Amino acid sequence: MELLLPIVLFLLGFALLIKGGDWFVDGATGLAHRFHLPELLIGATVVSIGTTLPEVMVSTLAAAEGTGGIAYGNAIGSIICNTSLIAALTMAIRPGQVDSRSLRLPMAFFLGAAVFYSVIAYAFGRFDRWVGIVLLCAFVCYMVLTIRQMKQHPDLAPADAEEAQPEKERTLLMEIVLLVVGAACIAVGANLLVDNGTIIASALGVPEAVIGLTMVALGTSLPELVTAITALAKGHSALSLGNIIGANVFNLVLVSGLAVTISPFQVPAERLVGGFNSSLVIDIPVMFAVMLILCVPALKDGKLRRWQGVTLLCIYAAFNILQFVL
Repeated sequence: MELLLPIVLFLLGFALLIKGGDWFVDGATGLAHRFHLPELLIGATVVSIGTTLPEVMVSTLAAAEGTGGIAYGNAIGSIICNTSLIAALTMAIRPGQVDSRSLRLPMAFFLGAAVFYSVIAYAFGRFDRWVGIVLLCAFVCYMVLTIRQMKQHPDLAPADAEEAQPEKERTLLMEIVLLVVGAACIAVGANLLVDNGTIIASALGVPEAVIGLTMVALGTSLPELVTAITALAKGHSALSLGNIIGANVFNLVLVSGLAVTISPFQVPAERLVGGFNSSLVIDIPVMFAVMLILCVPALKDGKLRRWQGVTLLCIYAAFNILQFVL
């Protein structure tokens, strides 16, 4: 019974993150259209970053409060969740074609950032502030190159760019209110998620990194899940793939970059596998594996196949089970 209130507040944090992200994107998109900003710019920046805001807030707050395990686990866990659950579901249910050109830039940036991130983790065992600054610089470069690519090749626009238009007319005041209230809900939800996730983890003897890799990662990935389900319902399963890979890039360079810059932390080492840190022998290798399974076939011939989705779903199930049995 003593865990009932933290669990309720933890779930409330999830709900606030989801709804807050929705309102924030609606308000920001409405304001951008009102001031006649290019639609491609909106899709590549406001909408994409908006769906990653929960991860940003949770990881930043966790790092600031000294719970680096949750910040670390949330970044890697969200990548694994986005890839082996969200993208996997769309492929397993309705595989289809994808424009491989749209994957080249985000995939190249993801692999570059992931290699850099992994070298730091394996070589130093901690993330210092300079690492965060490098990652944030990579984020700026990625955004500049993405916007430039969208302007030069409009056909490679993000899947949700055309859906960025508000469904109905709102006043300027309503859009500002949505933006402010959405941001407030994300901040409060992130606070509830981190604080109560830490309480639950401590009470159950579960390491912070495990909570970040599983429950928090799933919760903060819900905006991407909603987007994927919406695309699937409209018969456009392949369209969300580029956005999911883009969100994975953001998780490494923006989410991790902010968290490390604000408060450097050690690579979590609470669990060992064969005498080695499980973060280094399981979490990071799984992150690389699921991205390669997702992207290599798509880059090769522009097709998404059902076996990819089924394989990734099996990996996701095994990964989560493993987190709690180690």
